[in-house]
Amino acid sequence: MKEIAIEFINILEEHNYKAYIVGGFVRDYLLGIESHDIDITTNATPKDIGNVFDNIKVKKNINLEDNYGSVQVIYKNIVFEVTTFREELEYFDNRHPSRIRYINDLEPDLKRRDFTINAICISKDGKIIDPLNGQEDLQKKIIKTIGDSKKSFQDDALRILRAIRFSVTLNFELDKEIIKAIKTCKKYLKNISYEKKKLELDKIFASNYAKRGIEILKQLSLIEVLDLENIDRVKDYSDVMGIWSMINPPSYHFTKIEREMIDKVNLVYEMNNLDPIVLYRYGLYVNILAGTNKDLSKKKITEYYNKLPIKSKNEIMITAPEICEILKKEPGPFLKEIYEKLEIEILKGKLNNVKEDILSYIVNNFKSL
Repeated sequence: MKEIAIEFINILEEHNYKAYIVGGFVRDYLLGIESHDIDITTNATPKDIGNVFDNIKVKKNINLEDNYGSVQVIYKNIVFEVTTFREELEYFDNRHPSRIRYINDLEPDLKRRDFTINAICISKDGKIIDPLNGQEDLQKKIIKTIGDSKKSFQDDALRILRAIRFSVTLNFELDKEIIKAIKTCKKYLKNISYEKKKLELDKIFASNYAKRGIEILKQLSLIEVLDLENIDRVKDYSDVMGIWSMINPPSYHFTKIEREMIDKVNLVYEMNNLDPIVLYRYGLYVNILAGTNKDLSKKKITEYYNKLPIKSKNEIMITAPEICEILKKEPGPFLKEIYEKLEIEILKGKLNNVKEDILSYIVNNFKSL
């Protein structure tokens, strides 16, 4: 990846533009973490980039108003996010600059970024360029803003959650100035869309250090401003959907699949997650998400699930045609009633899942249908 990225910036350099690998890829490279997102910063404008890579698909419209000088270029099956050196002159909604200005120098472009660890570059010859001492903060395992933390969060309040996300996913500490600034600027998170907030919270909750992430949100008094009032319901931190299911915030947008899962987990949360019928009807995953947040062990729930005599209707040892034959009836709605009764009796251990026993049960209980 690094070699192809250097090849990419060399192409821009050959056309008399400055270009550098920057951001998360460089940070992760220095930490020995595999990364697939590559950001390039350059003094080439979006139109210049489109001209250089005229045989490469440019995915975003080259329109300053739409993308603030960023385009995506696919090169050798890798998507590069390429952004022109710029200054951000004013912010109008605690998130977006109202105006930007293209510039020709790297360092002022780096100074408009969020954290020192995200402002380290790699040049065309593979050298590290680090005017803001991001490597030192990587070594100290600390998250620091570039410049005044309070102003940084006022300009873009999403940086508050990004700071926590990097602290959690990298297991770094937050700088003292960041902590003070978050307490002052947390109100601005109300101006950030729930979609953007959820993207950051997803990464916090999916981290191996999700419990620590939630503790930080509590310590910094961010629960109310983020509308996460049910967060104390969370007891198990091993699954992002399990965490969201316990919080179940009404203001956040979830996909249809996510919403269905959250609703199922909350329904099953009120049930006995070791009951064979509950395990059968809602499945192992849903019962684990609900049960582990009630301090039931995943191992115990799994053991009970594995002991189920059947795990789906298809495992019942009789077919619909065989039922119709023994009852001498044409197929109809009665089959659903019979199968539901068979499921319950088998799951409760009152009926063996053996064809002869099932046939006898049907004759004795459904002959009058």
